[in-house]
Amino acid sequence: MAPNEPNTISEAISEDHKALDRYAGNIRSAKSLEEKTKWRNQLTWALARHAISEELTMYPAMEKHLGEEGLLLTNTDREQHQAVKEDLYKFQSMSPYSDAFLPLLDRLMTDLHEHIKHESEEDMPRLEGKLSREESQALARSFERTKLISPTRSHPSAPNKPYFENFAAMLAAPIDRFQDLLRAWPDQREVAGKHRSML
Repeated sequence: MAPNEPNTISEAISEDHKALDRYAGNIRSAKSLEEKTKWRNQLTWALARHAISEELTMYPAMEKHLGEEGLLLTNTDREQHQAVKEDLYKFQSMSPYSDAFLPLLDRLMTDLHEHIKHESEEDMPRLEGKLSREESQALARSFERTKLISPTRSHPSAPNKPYFENFAAMLAAPIDRFQDLLRAWPDQREVAGKHRSML
């Protein structure tokens, strides 16, 4: 990739996956309850937005460009996302003092890695094979823009297919963002250059 060239959809999603792993690692290595809570909030914020944005941008593109195969792949993806969302819903408010906290984090990340493996081995190669680089970059921009308006908490009972999901997200996002103002967060320098705008 040339310097300053926009990411493709695969690159944008892969960057998010790396950041999620980093945040989970920071939770595990945090020395204080306050630090663990901040990184739990960061992981929740990033993962909730990532999942919704995939469902609203990448999955419709897969269904459009891959036809029946895309529908089958996105059905698997949505099932995997549902398991992740259910884990995240429990995790996002759990105290790091709880004996269940780290085991739940491990389960969440195991479910997430199963999904990541499916995406990287099945979804992304097939989708990228149907898109020009410019189309993939445009999809990546849409993916990133959608994260700006997505809910920042897990809502596993919300619909997970467009247009119902769009409507549910528009209702949940402002409430999530208001509550985010009251949450503790890691220092932006610790988030490793990923800009987090809560507005």
